[in-house]
Amino acid sequence: MSEINHRARKVLQAVVSEYLHTGEAVGSRTVTRRGIDLSAATVRNVMSDLEEAGLLKQPHTSAGRVPTDQGLRFFVDSLLKVRHLSPKEREDLSARYQIATDDLDGTLRDASRILSELSSHTVVLVTPRPDVDVLEHVEFVRLRENQLLVVMVTRSGQVQNKIVNAIGVETDTLERMNNYLNEILSGLTLEGVVARVRTELASERVRYQDLERRALELSAEALPSMNTGEAVEVIIEGQARLIERLAIEAPPDEIQKMKGLFKALDDKRHLVDLLDETVKAPGIRVFIGAETQIEELRDFTVVAASYGAASSDVPLGTLGVIGPTRMNYSKVINLVDFTAQILSGLIARR
Repeated sequence: MSEINHRARKVLQAVVSEYLHTGEAVGSRTVTRRGIDLSAATVRNVMSDLEEAGLLKQPHTSAGRVPTDQGLRFFVDSLLKVRHLSPKEREDLSARYQIATDDLDGTLRDASRILSELSSHTVVLVTPRPDVDVLEHVEFVRLRENQLLVVMVTRSGQVQNKIVNAIGVETDTLERMNNYLNEILSGLTLEGVVARVRTELASERVRYQDLERRALELSAEALPSMNTGEAVEVIIEGQARLIERLAIEAPPDEIQKMKGLFKALDDKRHLVDLLDETVKAPGIRVFIGAETQIEELRDFTVVAASYGAASSDVPLGTLGVIGPTRMNYSKVINLVDFTAQILSGLIARR
């Protein structure tokens, strides 16, 4: 729709801006009062053209127009001017994000809560993906005579623990096993760790090295918990904020919209798939209505970004704000971007 002329762009921008501010259908006289140097009759003609183009719609015969999802998409892509945060605003936000914890899970939850409070919307955050996170350290710790605790610490700060049976493994060999595994596995992505363990176990050399073979076998037992599907966690904050807002703004017959939202939040696999789309392209991604490809979110917008980076510069995790399509796009985009930067910085300093 980039071919619409300058006059149509001005009218569309006026309609969308007014609608986002009031939530009401916008008439031609309202558009002219926004400083557009066109007559009401001309504005009506332009609005009619925009309706034919699928960018506006008329909720009722006698009402003004509201933007369609396609109209909102054009607005976000071509008309929205996202004002950059001033140094003072960045300083104030940084003060809000003073997260005092060395625990990664606690850090992510605190950041999600703060973003929800600042945006007044629901926040969904996917924890660092194990397939691209980097192993920092692995260690076997004796629990009982025939049991070891395998501790794997990633560069992002995640800690994975698993108890494995270790019959016949003497305590005085644990340090040698730890040193061997850290030498060959440290610095690899967790996906690389899985591949390296399999390769080493299949090698002719390890077949005759009892300590190395046993260390690899025990670490292999701990690796299933590092698989993406099992290790990724979805943090959701601020569901009540969105429900309360819908209850205020939406008519009673839209209670199904709220039920659909709850269902979408419960089906976390779909949310993970949606947010993973942000990894495919840098920067902020905005999914409007049906673009989410989640039926229950057809009346909502998701503003998402990735955060953190492993040694391969692939993002570690993703986060997003879910709100009504009538949201303050400029504000939410800035907040999501700033929060992603904060999390990336915290992970880089670990």
